[in-house]
Amino acid sequence: MTRGEDGGAGSMQSLYPFLYAGTGDLSAVLDQVRASTVAKAGEILQLRREISARDGARLAECARQAAARFAAGGRLFAFGNGGSATDAQQLATLFLHPGGDTRPLPAFGLANDTSVVTALCNDIGVDVVFSRQLAAFGGRNDIAVGLSTSGNSANLLRAFDEAGRRGMLTIGLAGYEGGKMAELDSIDYLFVAPSASIHRIQEAQTTIYQVFWELTTMALGTASATAKEESRVPGHTR
Repeated sequence: MTRGEDGGAGSMQSLYPFLYAGTGDLSAVLDQVRASTVAKAGEILQLRREISARDGARLAECARQAAARFAAGGRLFAFGNGGSATDAQQLATLFLHPGGDTRPLPAFGLANDTSVVTALCNDIGVDVVFSRQLAAFGGRNDIAVGLSTSGNSANLLRAFDEAGRRGMLTIGLAGYEGGKMAELDSIDYLFVAPSASIHRIQEAQTTIYQVFWELTTMALGTASATAKEESRVPGHTR
């Protein structure tokens, strides 16, 4: 399952039953809206806490690994399908255009080039749309980040295998229990949002990659400061 799929009216009714109740009592509807909003906020807050407790240390370690790749001249390639492609582009934009005094870093969204994407889909198949690009551009100092709500997208699985063969740092974001992504040996760091709600998975993944970006830039700043200090020490060589 990927974002952008239409669950139909039945799915909407299960999420927002008060909109389909046919009541003329506006006050009652607003009370139900408030209760629904509070409940959903509580769900994502609990999910974020669970992910932080389980994966916080691994996320920091992953960010340090990514910082080392950037420091060595590496680049980040982000990819996903549907709404996850939008999140992948948002992640790339965080690194490319962070704002303020934060150092911009080379990052690319692999779903962005419509000529390349449509050519690969038309001439070969959608399964290779990301792996072919990584085969062309990816190197040992680079980083591959793939996002999926289900963890089962075939083109992500092939992309991770290609990135692994090329020695890239591979990072996956998935929902549910990780899907087929959890079975791959080619993913170095997999962060799973353990929820059956696509909406909560999406919100949790946004938090994960925002924190990943912050931790990576912090680690890179620390590494740069350490290198400068070492360069001031007489006789020090790296």
